[in-house]
Amino acid sequence: MAEKRDYYEVLGISKSASADEIKRAYRKMAKKYHPDVNKEPGAEEKFKEVQEAYDVLSDDNKKAAYDRYGHAAFDQAGGFGGGAGGFGGFGGFEDVDLGDIFGSFFGGGGSRQRKSGPMRGEDRFVQLEIDFMDAIKGKKAEIKINYDEQCSHCHGTGAKTPNDYQTCSRCGGTGTIRTQQRSPFGTFVNQTTCPDCHGTGKVVKEKCPHCHGNGYVNKNITVELNIPAGINTHQQLRVQGKGHRGTNGGPNGDLYVEIYVKPHQHFQRDGRNIYISIPISAVDATLGCEVDVPTVYGDVTLKVPEGTQPGTTLRLKGKGVKDLRSDNYGDQFVKIDVKIPTKLSREEKDLYHKLKKAAKKESIFDQFKKGFRVI
Repeated sequence: MAEKRDYYEVLGISKSASADEIKRAYRKMAKKYHPDVNKEPGAEEKFKEVQEAYDVLSDDNKKAAYDRYGHAAFDQAGGFGGGAGGFGGFGGFEDVDLGDIFGSFFGGGGSRQRKSGPMRGEDRFVQLEIDFMDAIKGKKAEIKINYDEQCSHCHGTGAKTPNDYQTCSRCGGTGTIRTQQRSPFGTFVNQTTCPDCHGTGKVVKEKCPHCHGNGYVNKNITVELNIPAGINTHQQLRVQGKGHRGTNGGPNGDLYVEIYVKPHQHFQRDGRNIYISIPISAVDATLGCEVDVPTVYGDVTLKVPEGTQPGTTLRLKGKGVKDLRSDNYGDQFVKIDVKIPTKLSREEKDLYHKLKKAAKKESIFDQFKKGFRVI
């Protein structure tokens, strides 16, 4: 069995990270490796690894146990058997509640009590491909998803009436059953999930007829998206409450739509700037000219100076992409591609010969060769 990685290393944080830093790191890594987004081999396993790390480090009791004992705190093979990897060498325990310290070891613990209440659903991730110009100018779009909507009649409880949603008599609403076990080291308190309410702390006396006791209704829905001008590949749009369903009447998670922008035949984009290459003749490059250059907002007249060299880049200020957070725009850069004719008419040849005769006796190459020295 492969050795488990350090949970802090999995989330890319230090041991001194705050609760907010742990949460931010988890959301970042979860989005990166979520199976709905990342189809690479091994991504699902990494997502599970990230989830496992967060489950421990986001819980104060579990985190304290992990910081003290590492993975052994949750490893049944090295748990309380008294072996080399266990806790048999420790003494002085007095009525220790191991459910609070090592909740996941026993399948219960303090976290189970918290989970008996309403729990928010997980976020959902989908991808949407849009055209290049739609990313520049923005648009409204629609996507269809399968969605579990909280039942509007029972509000997610699954009960016919509020009176039919009662506190579990077996666990008293905690969602866990506590048992005590005496040992030479003291009395250990073990917590397990209540078999009657399955950890919810509530039991349904009569099921809701609209959702058949599920607490939700499955639907195929259309989600409207407002895609802002200037959005780029890998950026995400969040739709509140359209993620995976919550539990015990908790709200749904959010839907994240990751954008992929199709490439354009002529334009290229780098951040807020647009790039394009345009062809002009050698005569126009030599004498200078004006050309109507295509931009993402329509044609714009560009003055090409005389003597422009091949590969020269000219700028059209403010003709790039709009910034998502302001009214500022990037620029468009125009690369000049000077085309040398491969076929000339007789008249054109005569003109070139006259131009050659009118030029200096010493050609450009002759000038280069004259100053060339082999060292």
